[in-house]
Amino acid sequence: MGSKYSVLMSVYHKEKPEYLKQAIESIQAQTLQTDDFVLVCDGPLNPELDAVIAAKQQEMGNTLNVVRLAKNGGLGNALNEGIKHCKNELVARMDSDDISHYDRCEKQLAVFNTRPKVSICSGIVEEFTTSPEIVDARRVPPETNAEIVEFAKERTPFNHPCVMYKKSAVEAAGSYQDFYLLEDYYLWLRMLMAGYQGYNIQEPLLHMRAGSEMYKRRAGWKYAKTQMRLFKYMKDSGFIGNGQYIKSCLIRSGSALAPNWLRKLVFEIALRK
Repeated sequence: MGSKYSVLMSVYHKEKPEYLKQAIESIQAQTLQTDDFVLVCDGPLNPELDAVIAAKQQEMGNTLNVVRLAKNGGLGNALNEGIKHCKNELVARMDSDDISHYDRCEKQLAVFNTRPKVSICSGIVEEFTTSPEIVDARRVPPETNAEIVEFAKERTPFNHPCVMYKKSAVEAAGSYQDFYLLEDYYLWLRMLMAGYQGYNIQEPLLHMRAGSEMYKRRAGWKYAKTQMRLFKYMKDSGFIGNGQYIKSCLIRSGSALAPNWLRKLVFEIALRK
């Protein structure tokens, strides 16, 4: 596959300018440089964010391809538009408030070069609140494809903020589709069911900004319902049986309707290492 890859990032008006700057700089600092950084502006931004982008455009020249959407349409929509602009077959996802390890992309490229059947690759993310050096929790996904398929029956098997994938495989599976807060999980399921293979590097690749806001998003009836809808899709597709469906619906709706402090505790104990 060589050493070429695109970077795909989406940003919207509520992002903090210093977070965006840090996120972009963590890609600029990669041991293997990208020649194609696609930054999707999901709706109009603000002068501070636009100033960061203008400064980076000067530094990065043609490498930085800024795609501006007229109105905010959500992450899945922004990534769908952005992926069309990616020049390379391998695409590294990056969120506008996270920090990639300096050798993240080199490690992922090595996987694609040594494992030609792999179409999706992520790794361990380390969550932090104040400083990347102080790790609150680690999200460790399963390594092999067989483990990934089993894991996917209960939880999302890849860390979306640090995936690298084959553009052709994502597009063949229908790309990102509307599924409230679960667009990525829905995409992975469709890819795995279509026979595309995954691999997760058992090393940290990304510092991910966490904190209570992240847990608040995973709350309420709307989130509980979207999860149950996803598990119903798995059941109807024959990916999981009735027993697993009922168990997952009970666990996930319980988590979504729990108080924020309890959900945070459950995530840290049960879902993280």
